[in-house]
Amino acid sequence: MPSGVSRTMATRLMTLFLATALPAVAPGQEAVPGRMAAAGEAATGLPIYNYVLSGGDRVRVVVFGDPALGGEFTIAGSGLIAMPLIGEVDVRGLTSTQLQDRIVAKLADGYIKDPRVAVEVLSTRPFYILGEVNKPGQYPFANGLTILGAVAQAGGYTYRAKTKQVFIKHAGQNEEVAENVTATTLVAPGDTIRIKERWF
Repeated sequence: MPSGVSRTMATRLMTLFLATALPAVAPGQEAVPGRMAAAGEAATGLPIYNYVLSGGDRVRVVVFGDPALGGEFTIAGSGLIAMPLIGEVDVRGLTSTQLQDRIVAKLADGYIKDPRVAVEVLSTRPFYILGEVNKPGQYPFANGLTILGAVAQAGGYTYRAKTKQVFIKHAGQNEEVAENVTATTLVAPGDTIRIKERWF
C-alpha cells in the first residue's frame, strides 16, 4: 500500500478514535478529563432544587477574620435572623448565596472593609407525606429529593396506592396541585405530599 494512503487512513482512524473516546463539549467549553458534575448539577442528571430559605431553617454564618460576628442562627417565622453588629437580616426568598451577599453588603456599609462571608445551611424544613404509604409522617428534606425517593422514605406505597399521580401542597400555598409522577418529579422543602387510593 502506498505510504500516502497509509498516512490518510491513519489520520482518519485517529479522528474517529478521538470523536468516540472524548466526551462531547459545548462550543466555548474546555474538555476536562475526569470532569465531575458541575456545581448545581446532580451526578445522576437530576435537577437540584435551588433551596430558598424560610422560617424554621437553621444556618451557619462565618465572617472570616471576625468569628464573633458569625454563628448559628435559626430563621424565625417572620423570616429574620438577628446577627451581631448589623442586627436583623431578612432572609425570606433568598438562597444561601444570596443571603451571603446581603450580609456582605450590610457589613460593608460602614462596619468592615471588604468583608468575606460564608453561609451554610445546617438544617431545612421537613416535608410531609400522607395517604397511601406504609409510614406516613414528617421526613427530612434533602437536595434533589424526588417523589419516588420520598415514598421510599415513607416505607413505599400500600397496595391500594395510586402510583401514577400525586397531590402536592407547597409551603405557603392553600391549595394542593395534582402532578403526574415521573423519576424526576422533585420535592420542595415544606411540601405536603398526599398519595390517593386508586379505584378498582
